[in-house]
Amino acid sequence: MKKSSMSRLLALALSASIPLAAPVAMAAEGPGAGTTVKMAQASWDTGWFPAQIYKQLLEKLDYTVEGPTTLDNPPFYQAVAQGDLDFWVNGWFPTHNSYEDTYSQGAELVGAVAKGGALEGYLVDKASIEKFNIKSLADFKRDEVKEAFDRDGDGKADLVACPPGWGCEINIAHHLEAYGLLDHVNPIKASYTASMADAVAAYGEGKSILFYTWTPNWTVDTLKPGEDVMWIEVPEVNLPDAMKDLEDAATVEGVEGCVNDPCKLGFPANDIRPVANSEFLDENPAVRALLETASIPITDIFSQNAKMNNGEGDPEDVARHASEWIEAHADLVDGWLEKARAAAN
Repeated sequence: MKKSSMSRLLALALSASIPLAAPVAMAAEGPGAGTTVKMAQASWDTGWFPAQIYKQLLEKLDYTVEGPTTLDNPPFYQAVAQGDLDFWVNGWFPTHNSYEDTYSQGAELVGAVAKGGALEGYLVDKASIEKFNIKSLADFKRDEVKEAFDRDGDGKADLVACPPGWGCEINIAHHLEAYGLLDHVNPIKASYTASMADAVAAYGEGKSILFYTWTPNWTVDTLKPGEDVMWIEVPEVNLPDAMKDLEDAATVEGVEGCVNDPCKLGFPANDIRPVANSEFLDENPAVRALLETASIPITDIFSQNAKMNNGEGDPEDVARHASEWIEAHADLVDGWLEKARAAAN
């Protein structure tokens, strides 16, 4: 036998007699290992930051998250009820109560991203408030007011409203009819971000502007209530039939920059809530526990929305904002994840 062959045999014999090293400990898999979650997010970009936070939290539980797919309200609520999508965290309630007949067929509300404090209403530049003594939407029936706010020459005051499919579109349309404003106000239903950018530019040129907005939103950082603009009231609180029992909540005390206190905003204060497919929640108790436990301060959403408006609005920016928020709140987040893992055992 050649020397080289003998050496190889000796080496094999020696290796066989040496105990193998202890196996390296592997990290335990999270409850989501092997499960793909189909997530959606709202078409309004102010809701993308919370969506990204929840996506990254699920990934920390080892879920594979598909999306989030950007959708308007009607297709989302139809899809989540049917199980074509699993959830989103952009439900606005009671504004989205009008979709209950759709989503209740197979989905449910679970937890809250932000409770209360999500306001909606109409704002006017402060200079016009003072010049025309504007207090409510009813003032837009006055010829001199309509003329000042008519930027497209159709004889009606221009109102930056909501695109089709948004819950606020339904409420605004109801208001214009209920208050007899259909012949006096022109609701602009194009892209909200583009329409508001146009309104901000008009304001910078000293023109009168009327717009709908909600909080949290970059608009009230760019045009600050009490300084640049004022919340105006509705003539009387009048909500769609599906929201009639919430009319008391449409008058809110302590609204900064309103023409009156309490302020008849005409929209009830909202909770921002996750909406998820019920079967999906039953099959994934860790997700249910996370959605029930997690929340984001509305002021943090407001701050991030301002960053988006200042040029950090790309998806990569939003993902980075979310990861930075998670890192800054590590102790809180770890508690949520611990509860989610415990629910899966």
